[in-house]
Amino acid sequence: MAGSRGKRGGSTLAEVANAAGVSKMTASRVLRNTSGSTEETRDRVMREVRRLGYVPNRIAAAFGSDQISTLVGVCVPRLKSDLFGSVLDSINQTLSNFGYQTMIGTHEQSPEAEEAWLRAILAWRPAGVILSGHTHTRGTIEILRAQSIPVVEVWNLNTSPLDISVGFNHFDCGHEMGRFVLSKGHQNIAYVGAEAGAAGMGKVRQEGFKAALSDSGKDFVTEEVLVDRPNFYAGFYGTENVLNRISKVDAIYYQDDTMAVGGLFYCKSKGLKAAGDVGIAGWGGMEIASVLPERLTTTTVTTQALGKTAAESLVARIRGEPVQDITVAATRLVPGNTV
Repeated sequence: MAGSRGKRGGSTLAEVANAAGVSKMTASRVLRNTSGSTEETRDRVMREVRRLGYVPNRIAAAFGSDQISTLVGVCVPRLKSDLFGSVLDSINQTLSNFGYQTMIGTHEQSPEAEEAWLRAILAWRPAGVILSGHTHTRGTIEILRAQSIPVVEVWNLNTSPLDISVGFNHFDCGHEMGRFVLSKGHQNIAYVGAEAGAAGMGKVRQEGFKAALSDSGKDFVTEEVLVDRPNFYAGFYGTENVLNRISKVDAIYYQDDTMAVGGLFYCKSKGLKAAGDVGIAGWGGMEIASVLPERLTTTTVTTQALGKTAAESLVARIRGEPVQDITVAATRLVPGNTV
């Protein structure tokens, strides 16, 4: 899909009807699930709908127009996230400056939920869509190819994007932090994370950190992944579990900064000092870390710049202007004083 733009908007109802060998009115009745069509006719129409990647045009139905709208669909894992909130704010503001409106949805790390959202959004004929990550169902890929609209994948860098990718390598973030923690002399390192459903990018960072340990002939001495969303309490409780299980742990890598802050507070409640007794490393450069008495060791992400670049890239593609297919967003390891 990258670099090639075909007919925008996908197939029409007339094309579906023609392929199925029925009238446009019959095809419309089938799609509206009204009576008057045989089962064989319905099957034939729906088969062509799937083959052609057809979705109803809600804009045309509502306003009698087939023109491309100024709507842009944006789908992220969840709304209750400091980092994605910042990315969304930047995307929304940038698109607004160009005269576009956002339609935001969430998929909770479920490719199937993303596909369902996409099918609903495409019925409104958006000018383009912005998706987080690059793990999609076959249905999502097929329908995007059929619709042939600009697509930007954000957050996790995709070197073979559907169209455009703006993100960074989570594995590399974890691997860099792993090397740094080891350089500080820590030997018995644990991991604390949380997954409420399907594994997200935290799992990829965990794997990167683990690879750095493996390069030095080591492994996590224990791993605690709670069935929960990453938050302060999950970090607090996960740290309690880890330290009660293995007392010799001298450093912990957390899925993100909120969990790391929870871990810091648990250690303080037990009289343990960060770095001296237990090294604490997070990820994300979240705002909460800026009010801690000690500077958290973490990886910062340029969320505002990432969102702005994603939105500008989408608009450029919509307008047929030159744009990079792949843009690497900046991250930076902040040494802090907790490791």
